[in-house]
Amino acid sequence: MLDKTFVPSHFEEKIYTAWEDSKLGMAGLRPQAASYTIMMPPPNITGSLHMGHAFTFTLQDMLIRYYRMKGRDVLWQPGTDHASISTQMVVEKQLDQQNISRHTLGREKFIERVWEWKVESGGMIAHQLRRLGALPDWSRERFTLDEGLSAAVRHVFVELYREGLIYRDKRLINWDPKLQTAISDVEVENLPLKSAMYYFQYPLEDKKGQFITIATSRPETVFGDVAIAVHPEDERYQHLIGSFVLHPLTNARLPIIGDIHADPEKFTGAVKITPAHDFNDFEVGRRHNLPLLNILNKEACLNENVPPSYQGLDRFKARKKVVEDITERGLFEKEEPTEIPTPHGEKSGVIIEPWLMDQWYVDAKTLAQPALKAVESGKTKFVPQYWENTYFEWLRNIQPWCISRQLWWGHRIPVWYGPDDKPFIALTEEDALRDAAHFYKKEVPLTQDNDVLDTWFSSALWPFSTLGWPEETEAFKRYYPTDVLITGHDIIFFWVARMMMMGLHFTKEVPFKTVYINALVRDEKGQKMSKTKGNVVDPLILMDEYGADALRFTLASLAAPGRDVKFSKSQVEGYRNFATKLWNAARFAEMNECLFDPEYTTTNLEVPINQWIVDEMAFLSADLSEAIESYKFNEAGHLLYHFVWGTFCDWYLEFCKPKFEGTDKEKAETQKTMAWVFDHILRLLHPFMPYLSEVLWENLHPQGGLLMGASWPEKLETNYKGKAEDITWLIQVISEVRSIRAEMNIPPGPLLSLSFYDASPETHRRLREHEDLLLKLARLKDIKAFSESLKPEEAKGAAQDIIAEATLLIPLAGAIDVQAEKERLERELQKVATEIKEIEKKLSNKEFTARAPKEIVDVQKKRIESAQLASQKLEQALHRLGA
Repeated sequence: MLDKTFVPSHFEEKIYTAWEDSKLGMAGLRPQAASYTIMMPPPNITGSLHMGHAFTFTLQDMLIRYYRMKGRDVLWQPGTDHASISTQMVVEKQLDQQNISRHTLGREKFIERVWEWKVESGGMIAHQLRRLGALPDWSRERFTLDEGLSAAVRHVFVELYREGLIYRDKRLINWDPKLQTAISDVEVENLPLKSAMYYFQYPLEDKKGQFITIATSRPETVFGDVAIAVHPEDERYQHLIGSFVLHPLTNARLPIIGDIHADPEKFTGAVKITPAHDFNDFEVGRRHNLPLLNILNKEACLNENVPPSYQGLDRFKARKKVVEDITERGLFEKEEPTEIPTPHGEKSGVIIEPWLMDQWYVDAKTLAQPALKAVESGKTKFVPQYWENTYFEWLRNIQPWCISRQLWWGHRIPVWYGPDDKPFIALTEEDALRDAAHFYKKEVPLTQDNDVLDTWFSSALWPFSTLGWPEETEAFKRYYPTDVLITGHDIIFFWVARMMMMGLHFTKEVPFKTVYINALVRDEKGQKMSKTKGNVVDPLILMDEYGADALRFTLASLAAPGRDVKFSKSQVEGYRNFATKLWNAARFAEMNECLFDPEYTTTNLEVPINQWIVDEMAFLSADLSEAIESYKFNEAGHLLYHFVWGTFCDWYLEFCKPKFEGTDKEKAETQKTMAWVFDHILRLLHPFMPYLSEVLWENLHPQGGLLMGASWPEKLETNYKGKAEDITWLIQVISEVRSIRAEMNIPPGPLLSLSFYDASPETHRRLREHEDLLLKLARLKDIKAFSESLKPEEAKGAAQDIIAEATLLIPLAGAIDVQAEKERLERELQKVATEIKEIEKKLSNKEFTARAPKEIVDVQKKRIESAQLASQKLEQALHRLGA
């Protein structure tokens, strides 16, 4: 017997344990079936479950459960990412509290500490995923630094190096002075910073007393200047191209060059070129073969390449001194305060420096070409499709990929250096020593490269390295390429594109057939969630309060392709109520002895409400499958919600009550049909609400095994269309009577009379067959049907409407004071009209819409929409009264 109240916490842990113990989540249980594979985007081991995780993992789990029930051999490959920077920061903070630095500890001991932390605290998110009900094949869980994946990383590095696609080069990188490592573009965020543009004069070498004025936001980099650039078609400066200026502090000769990077419309139209400290300037320097002058050290202090009085100065102190010294020389023109987007390290929070240094790079442009063609040709499709434009934009303008990081935690670069710094690239140190001995004709000591690989390098191999590649394993042959990748748009380039590049290069196959880009979860006002705004919603707290199923169903129902999610706690509460409603329906079925009969068949049913509900279930099952397979998760959620709440609970259960008191034959058929429908609801609901559906399934099928191992309902063919249409008509009539009651303020007590005019033979038949249900559910005392048309005098003092060909008439005398109700409705209508006029006046005021915050304007727009809807309802009510 089911408990009276639905309490998710009473059964979630127990159910998940049963799922794991059953091993039904493991791949390979159906060796003859077609495979279906999803690679879980590996969350960082430092991570904790947030709304973005809950969203994407809910959708993935839904697909896995759906295709498992469809009979596929499913693999949802789980794992976690070693997250070089985040993890190293966590452990370094712990050491700081003990007054220990990693440098004091040494590399080997530090790595040991990180592994200890990983065992003790890392991977917490895997336990939180269980709380959500996510069930990947945990027996295959991988870690991006485990031995198998490390072997794949080394193999790829060595092969790409041998093919000339990995090389060492001196280029600009994003340098984090606090973490003292290069970081990727995705780890850089541009934040607005109050700053200034400083205007300096650079004297012309051969024209005494004449200058070129440039504007810069970074005076501290002037010692790295190697040229002044002007646009080749800028008439103000054309005659100066090829001549020289003198540096305002060192008097060094700097050439004036013509380059399109200089924008005549911006500031003075002339720009200083500092190739070692600006990404755009670096490209200008390459085009003009300019020298690279690095004037910063790794702490972002000025180095030995600047005058002695500046050496060792912090960059911002140097900025102040440069301005003072140029002013003293009479070459300072002006300072303009401004706000400038400034790159900051996402993890460290400090301002990032474009810095010149030797790093390892991947020739991404070469690898990008097959990845471009794969999407252009449709081998891999994006959903929504427009996200492929972002993919194309990145790959068509791709730059060399810096893959080395100055960290200790991560995949150490498989490069060893000989006594003369000659590099030896090999899978193992033993191989490198052998190669070195062959080269030097003797055994020599080697030193391994200190850097580790960018975390995205190992992540790029995730779809195939997790399956045992580079070995030709059975898992790789069976589950690769994968079916769908579900991820966010922010990493289309950093992860999706790189997986495509690596997958195509090393396996000759696309790593996934579909890329579904899930939306961003925002707060209920549409703002991005952030700790600074205080609008972050913790999914773990929501699950404690409402259960995992309510959160899952909320996220699925909001997952409209291409639209960001406006999320609120009230939505989760609403779907908790939905779960409660289904729970109560199950208790109703249980109390009415609706037991599942395995011999039951939907053919030859005689009770119309049973024919109707079977017909509705056939439509639902087909529509739901189509919605899930086309990634329209929101449509799927709405289909289920409206069927369960409306069709099943609000109507079918009500229709069944009289049948349970009818003939034995009617009662038995209705009991079995209700159990059959409930069985199908639980199957269809399982991908969305796995916990609730599993508990109710156990109650319906005490000896039937776990629902997660059951099959998806087969396509159902019925021949009840005519009878089903009768029940649809019946619902329309009952709904209309109830609507009239509500609009006319008729108390629920009085029974009403209902007449049909212009009634066809079909309507007469329907009334005869369903009079009992209509009288009971519409609270009527009598029903009459006339083939003749309604006369004007008969309509006086009555509410009317039209359904199909017939006019419905409900006399109101005795139920309400008709004249008083008309007057009330007219007063309400006038009040609403006045409100609409006032809001329209406010919104047509351009000064108001220009000055008022967007939130205030949106509130006014919502008010006018509500008022217009209220006006329509009032007019409809007056129309019913013949006004």
